[in-house]
Amino acid sequence: MKSEINDGNAIPTVETARKLGVLPEEFARIEEILGRTPNFTELSIFSVMWSEHCSYKNSIVWLKTLPRDSDRMLAKAGEENAGLVDIGDGLACSFKIESHNHPSALEPYQGAATGVGGINRDIFTMGARPIAQLNSLRFGNPELAKTKWLVRGVVKGIGDYGNAFGIPTVGGEVFFDECYNTNPLVNAFSAGIVEVGKVAKATSYGVGNPVYIVGSATGKDGIHGATFASEDISDKSNEKLPAVQVGDPFMEKLLLEATLEIIATGHVIGIQDMGAAGIICSTSEMSAKGEHGMVIDLDKVPTRQTNMHGWEILLSESQERMLVVVQKGKEDIIQGIFDKWDLHCVQIGEVVPAGPDDAGRLHFYQHGELIADVPAHDLVLGGGAPQYHREYREPAYYQKFKEFDIDKISDVSTEDIVKVARHLLSHPNIASKRWIYEQYDSMVGTANRSTNRPSDAAVVRIRDVSRPDYKKGIAMTVDCNSRYVNADPFIGAQIAVSEAARNLTCTGAEPLAVTNNLNFGNPYVPEVYWQFVQAVKGMGAACEKFGTPVTGGNVSFYNQSSDDGPVFPTPTIGMIGLMEDPAHQMTLDFKATDDLIYLVGAPKNDIASSEYLYSYRKVKESPAPAFDMEEEYTLHQAVKQLIVKNLVQSVHDVSDGGLFVALAESAMPRGLGFQIASDTNFRTDAYLFGEAQGRVLVSVKPAQQGEFQKYLGGDQKIPHALLGTVTAQDFVVDQEVVIGTSEARGLYDNSLGKIMG
Repeated sequence: MKSEINDGNAIPTVETARKLGVLPEEFARIEEILGRTPNFTELSIFSVMWSEHCSYKNSIVWLKTLPRDSDRMLAKAGEENAGLVDIGDGLACSFKIESHNHPSALEPYQGAATGVGGINRDIFTMGARPIAQLNSLRFGNPELAKTKWLVRGVVKGIGDYGNAFGIPTVGGEVFFDECYNTNPLVNAFSAGIVEVGKVAKATSYGVGNPVYIVGSATGKDGIHGATFASEDISDKSNEKLPAVQVGDPFMEKLLLEATLEIIATGHVIGIQDMGAAGIICSTSEMSAKGEHGMVIDLDKVPTRQTNMHGWEILLSESQERMLVVVQKGKEDIIQGIFDKWDLHCVQIGEVVPAGPDDAGRLHFYQHGELIADVPAHDLVLGGGAPQYHREYREPAYYQKFKEFDIDKISDVSTEDIVKVARHLLSHPNIASKRWIYEQYDSMVGTANRSTNRPSDAAVVRIRDVSRPDYKKGIAMTVDCNSRYVNADPFIGAQIAVSEAARNLTCTGAEPLAVTNNLNFGNPYVPEVYWQFVQAVKGMGAACEKFGTPVTGGNVSFYNQSSDDGPVFPTPTIGMIGLMEDPAHQMTLDFKATDDLIYLVGAPKNDIASSEYLYSYRKVKESPAPAFDMEEEYTLHQAVKQLIVKNLVQSVHDVSDGGLFVALAESAMPRGLGFQIASDTNFRTDAYLFGEAQGRVLVSVKPAQQGEFQKYLGGDQKIPHALLGTVTAQDFVVDQEVVIGTSEARGLYDNSLGKIMG
């Protein structure tokens, strides 16, 4: 092969760099790194690797401030394909959340489907078998034809891929607001289980070790997808449809089994999913981590189209592909496994030593010519990729929201309570997402412990063939009320973490760790970047308090358009918890008539940022709901003990829609009702529909009332109040029937389906 660089027909200029998303100062830095002007292929490499999507260049300085350590952490945040947490008994849970927002905005079916495929590959490249999936979705006004098209496409994409792949979708969240009209958010979460000593690493070392590409052939789909994800959505975005990948869940299923089988041989040095930026991302990140170089022959890469340019092969984000570095001499074993699964397994290069002046270089050849020579270290996050401290300033609306005066809003009358109840139970942000989740297979694998046991978090059994009677399970949830975060990013992000921990706690699990998906607008807008900075600070403070370190995740900037502006800041929290004993799994449904209903936690005269205030009273400007971190933490510890001591029959957190919606959600699963009295010390709307944090709804057997009150009122000093009793039917407040159970279930179960037609 020739060793001189083939520069192509034209030498790139600063203007070429701009078109590829590279800033002029970054272009100068590339010239400095290479000691010359890059050719087009090399410039394309830097453009994707230094994009926000791959390098986190505008976010990493703040992400580093998040708590990352605990006794259970087995992998440092961001260093492997996914987070890894010790769950005891020689097992670990690998989990992660990532966005596929921009592709889903243009082609919702493939955008969402490939998001599901990509996040699952991150899990099984660790050597972990995926056990469950969640998703967090945001859409615009549900009455708009475009929103309905996006919802249908995204949901079908998630369902078709996940169902065919054979991993249950066990929960999630869906939120609608006009700020997402152009930019939907599609965040996919996956978790898997692996034996602690059998974790695969995303690294490369060992001079002479062969480098393989395995899985699907490489096509032109997804080229410059990372760059596309690092710019605003505009009228011209549809011209970039080739940046959207195309998925094949059946191929992914084969790749899963083959990958786990080759990892089990012990002959794999390193393995990484080819997600954003494709071959160049995998080769550079693995080489940089292992401090070695690679020589790659692009002619050997299986392709779907003829005459692909080298830069197209390098940057393609075609799905269901892996890069694998294997021990030299074990090629036949690895090849045999992939032949058995009828998958491509082609050696495209080998590991080479680092030079005396670098940590490892990548040499890419095509048609016998060297088309790119780049240093791996300078391409990657934590290496030479740029890191910026962006300007930020408080937006004017923030102080304006704080001027909200509850006394200027009239309280509700008895007649109003009926109207508000019907409004909330049928609102798409609160009503059942049955129309969506019925399109997902939640029972494949028969490990889901919460399909027929409604709870605040999903619970999945851990299967261990060597221990058939193994009892432990993993609880998981995704949470974020972006309206709260928009009102106050610092408090709103704290609430997102707290609600995730509260959901796990109410289910009977111990919160362990967090993965996050930080969805924001353009980071070059100071007011947007201020939202990001404040949210990261709030998230960090809450994760520190709850002992849930951040294992990694994803930052998605540029979620905005010229028509709608930025989306609400949406730092989605994915949190896992450990369910030690299934006997302590708690559900949210009332169990029997005459059980006592208690509110645990202190109510507040607060309606700020509630669904009631926002969509029923049409007041858009108010601060985040009342929140106190210490009260929240103390409440969680008390709830854990109530469950362990078997003092409660049901537990449900009070969140969106307030106390009334929590009561309804606890009553409806078994067709029951409730009769409660409101507290005259508070406004009726605040008491019933306010969303002040730090409150949990429980039901108690009359025979256990004394012990229940003794525990909370003794040393614990936890505020609690008897609301009333579980009844056979009807939702009764202050001796007035607000709505019948049957009508409530009809509104709650069918409203979203009616909207979607």
